[in-house]
Amino acid sequence: MGRKSTKENKNIYQISREEAGLTRDEAAKLMDFVSSDRIEKIESEKSAPHPEEILAMANAYKKPSLCNHYCSHDCPIGREYVPEIKTKDLAQIVLEMLASLNSVEKEKDRLIEITSDGAIQEDEYKDFALIQDKLEKISLTADALQLWVREKIAEGNIDQMKLDSYKRLNDT
Repeated sequence: MGRKSTKENKNIYQISREEAGLTRDEAAKLMDFVSSDRIEKIESEKSAPHPEEILAMANAYKKPSLCNHYCSHDCPIGREYVPEIKTKDLAQIVLEMLASLNSVEKEKDRLIEITSDGAIQEDEYKDFALIQDKLEKISLTADALQLWVREKIAEGNIDQMKLDSYKRLNDT
């Protein structure tokens, strides 16, 4: 059994590994191609992680949110285009989604007015910006729900095959 880290400023990768109850050696065995030395370099920030290493960590630590963290914080393209998704409980996600949907429902007719001519007129920018913000909130809430589902699948609380089979039924 490895020593317990007493380092105060742990990064998310080390915290996630420790929350999974894994030593670096145990984690390396689960990830096959990532050595314990490489894990130490990533955790001590001596070396930046590669995307495939993050995927392996997310699977080994049963923490899909590591992928979003990497994309929204460490990847140069992701920092520009991928929003950080906060982990929330299901009730909070559902309430936020319903509030956002209700809010946009009220703006639906205005959005049609603004966009029907294929251009945004000077007097429409304010309303369009407001609607765009509301749509962004819906998107973030949908992403939070997807992340919640991935985490529950990783934890073994949702059956991936059963969920996929119902999704396929809905697609037909």
